Amino acid sequence: MEEITRILDFIVEVEKLKNVHRKTKPTGLDRYENSAEHSWHVCLLALTLRDHADAPIDIDRVIRMLIIHDLGEIDVGDTIIYASEAPELKAEEAEGVKRLLAYLPEHQAEEYLALWYEFEEGETADSRYARAIDRIPPILQNINSDGHSWKTHNIPAESVYAVNSRIAKGSEAIWAVVKGKLDQAKADGLLK
Repeated sequence: MEEITRILDFIVEVEKLKNVHRKTKPTGLDRYENSAEHSWHVCLLALTLRDHADAPIDIDRVIRMLIIHDLGEIDVGDTIIYASEAPELKAEEAEGVKRLLAYLPEHQAEEYLALWYEFEEGETADSRYARAIDRIPPILQNINSDGHSWKTHNIPAESVYAVNSRIAKGSEAIWAVVKGKLDQAKADGLLK
């Protein structure tokens, strides 16, 4: 009974992710996406593109990584990807993840924290694919909203290409298609 209670308390606490607003707007909507919506979206994308990963992946592990990778945003908020790779920010996010996972039974907390670190390090086939997929929804949202986030935050094309080129580490084929979309967005004036 205590284990179930701890899990339910965790679920209540992580619901706060629904109130963390990201820097992009969902396609066709005039509001900002929340991080919980992003988690669902990126998991669905990972599932549907899994056959295009460069290396064999365990889609269950990938989805678990993607479900937990943004939990730290509950404590630190969302930072646009072009500024979010700073070590001090990652340390704060790690502390937030640890705080949240402490609600869970120890065996689950350890498993999920290990998955969070694996995602962050991006060294395994599963994490490279997960990190690649995580980049795609914001690109599509920008392309389909006149480059809203890129323009609002003055993100130059070079940064968009540099940060998002990590998609190729998970799938060269997916990166080829996404890069083509970025090239078209640049030609259309959505990227400066």
